[in-house]
Amino acid sequence: MRIAIIGAGKWGQALYHAFSQNNEVVITSRSHKDIPNFASLDTALAYPNIVMAIPAQSVRGWMESNFEDKNQNLLVAAKGIEVSTGAFLNEVYETFIPKERLAFLSGPSFASEVQLSLPTALNVSSTNIDLAHLFANALPNFIKGYVSSDVIGEEVGGAYKNVIAIAGGVCDGLLLGNNARAALLSRGLVEITRFGESFGAKKDSFLSLGGAGDLFLTASSTLSRNYRVGIGLANKKTLDEILEELGEVAEGVPTSKALHLIATKHNIYLPIATEVYKMLFEGKNPLQSVQDLLQ
Repeated sequence: MRIAIIGAGKWGQALYHAFSQNNEVVITSRSHKDIPNFASLDTALAYPNIVMAIPAQSVRGWMESNFEDKNQNLLVAAKGIEVSTGAFLNEVYETFIPKERLAFLSGPSFASEVQLSLPTALNVSSTNIDLAHLFANALPNFIKGYVSSDVIGEEVGGAYKNVIAIAGGVCDGLLLGNNARAALLSRGLVEITRFGESFGAKKDSFLSLGGAGDLFLTASSTLSRNYRVGIGLANKKTLDEILEELGEVAEGVPTSKALHLIATKHNIYLPIATEVYKMLFEGKNPLQSVQDLLQ
């Protein structure tokens, strides 16, 4: 396949490495980077298949300013919910391109490990199952590709797990133990499933790579930016201090705000996400959040 990667952060560069194994690939970003096959944006947008590796909160503005529909297929590699509107990423992208040409990548995939060609399995979801197979078959030998038609389920799993990962970091930062983390993640998966089913997602999707697989990875490792946000909260750091030290986008932060708005509007019970929101944006003491969850 001929593929262009939009976004040359750590995840974009990891995807460039992965797709370059068996395909003709270029990569581009706002500022030039010393990467083989770095191309101009105009060149990248002329490719028939585009992988979007830009942060969720930047998508709408980027598409409005830069995207030209030339009948390309798009594979969305970001995870999140638009905080300004509460829209899922498929809803944002469908403003600019028909859903039949949209696919979404999910599953356990730290960029640093993909860059090293370490094995994993990922899921490509699309309402166009042929398109999902097209992108899945373009993955390298060290990534096993699966396909799904449940776009909402994969989207919710990929976005929500970042919020639970913050809670996981809080749990470990407070030294609450292995039992507590296991209980938190299992109830977090229940919470993610409840939320997803409210928007028509299939229950089985949350036991898949994009649900449980991504959650277990992200909520228990310091390689996860969102997990490190939770560690910072447990260490009584302010959100500004945490984000400054992180120096990277942690999608769980804005996603927790989006989930809080959606849950309030639709009256959905999201106890863990609510506590994460309160710790991040209301300065709630993490130990108090633990006590309130236990009650």
